[in-house]
Amino acid sequence: MSDTVTASVSLSDHYDLTPSPDKFEATRDRYARVAHVIPPEDWARHAPLILAIDALKQRRNAVILGHSYMPPEIYHGVSDIVGDSLQLAQAATRVEAAVIVQAGVHFMAETSKVLNPGKTVLIPDATAGCSLAEAASLTEIEALRAAHPGAAVVCYVNTPAAIKAASDVCCTSANAVQVVEAMPGDTVILTPDRHLAANVARETGKRVIPAGGTCIVHDRFAPEDLRAWRAANPDAIVIAHPECPPDVVDAADFAGSTAAMIAWLRARRPSNALLVTECSMAANIAAELPEVSLTRPCNLCPHMQKITLEKILACLHAMQGEVTVAPDLVAPARRAVERMIEIGRA
Repeated sequence: MSDTVTASVSLSDHYDLTPSPDKFEATRDRYARVAHVIPPEDWARHAPLILAIDALKQRRNAVILGHSYMPPEIYHGVSDIVGDSLQLAQAATRVEAAVIVQAGVHFMAETSKVLNPGKTVLIPDATAGCSLAEAASLTEIEALRAAHPGAAVVCYVNTPAAIKAASDVCCTSANAVQVVEAMPGDTVILTPDRHLAANVARETGKRVIPAGGTCIVHDRFAPEDLRAWRAANPDAIVIAHPECPPDVVDAADFAGSTAAMIAWLRARRPSNALLVTECSMAANIAAELPEVSLTRPCNLCPHMQKITLEKILACLHAMQGEVTVAPDLVAPARRAVERMIEIGRA
């Protein structure tokens, strides 16, 4: 979809995208946040796109939700609200703008639409998917419900609306333990991240039945990688995401959601840290915490990398890339997401 949009819209016919000292100066406050992770010559190319997006946001009454895995020029340059999946889901319930642009992957845009059925939700590239969302299976959920009568189904927010609608509640890596603990009974089905399910099971008294697959970013890490990185960086604190395999989590000094990792670094500010997660997040943290030396043994999410400033401008210009959810799925999917948010408030 979005490649079609960018191909059919010649942005230079509508916007002055030529780099200039004036455009650089007009975005200097934002560049100051990322100056040590983005070279000035690169920012000079970003600045015209950022200014064009700024103007279009005003014209369209639009807001951009930027995930922590977005590259710094999007995360710090044009996003109005930033955060991990839980933070963006919570923010989506408070958005007043008529148009939401999801600078993230498709399931996030669907979540925003479910929470805001009356608003226009755009995604700059509809092919920006997620290996976890693709691994979620209605057939598997039905089979596990039959095999474990009465067990609640907790679905990771990294799922399509149809999976959310078939589940009792959603969760994110930030609140998975809390959500699982809040479910009745001693057995809970958790889909679609098997590593998250295994890591959650070790922190709760519940029996957690895993379903689905793994994250293509975090599944690639192995404990021997961490041992090698520690040997090369003996003073570094190792921080891992709970979508990593359990033996990787065991080899880390701290494991937590994207938001928890950022909060931990803000509070502790270690001199040297190894981030076992997605690369763009490391760049965004480095922009905020320049005093922390971050070694990035990271993997890029190929889906997140599909979102670019050019595609954001193109989708806002053409108002294309609209995300829709089948009407019969909106209410049950919304209940699952809202129940998650409500448990978080308890």
